[in-house]
Amino acid sequence: MEGGTLWGFSPYLAILLAAVLPTHIWRWLGVIFAGRLDEQSEIFIWVKAVATALVAALIAKLILFPTGPLASVPTLARAAAAAIGFAVFIVAGKRLAVGILAAELVLIGAWFSLR
Repeated sequence: MEGGTLWGFSPYLAILLAAVLPTHIWRWLGVIFAGRLDEQSEIFIWVKAVATALVAALIAKLILFPTGPLASVPTLARAAAAAIGFAVFIVAGKRLAVGILAAELVLIGAWFSLR
């Protein structure tokens, strides 16, 4: 070992041990136990509800309290983009990518109209 490092890889080993392995353990456990889950169980329904609530809160935060370039777009335009994106999502047969693309086009259009 030269200079206290393991062949110059100590930062990468630290990243592997401190960041990658701890998060991947939960993914591996999820794969192992996923086949045993009942999607209609109360705990699973609760987890889906919490996940949905977190996404809704994040969307509300982005609409009401944006940061960065999104803050230059008026609140009404941000709300309209979310509503139009949702409507397109429903009309397009619940295709998420189509709804997101529609909302992005509304936001980009609003941003360019302000320039």
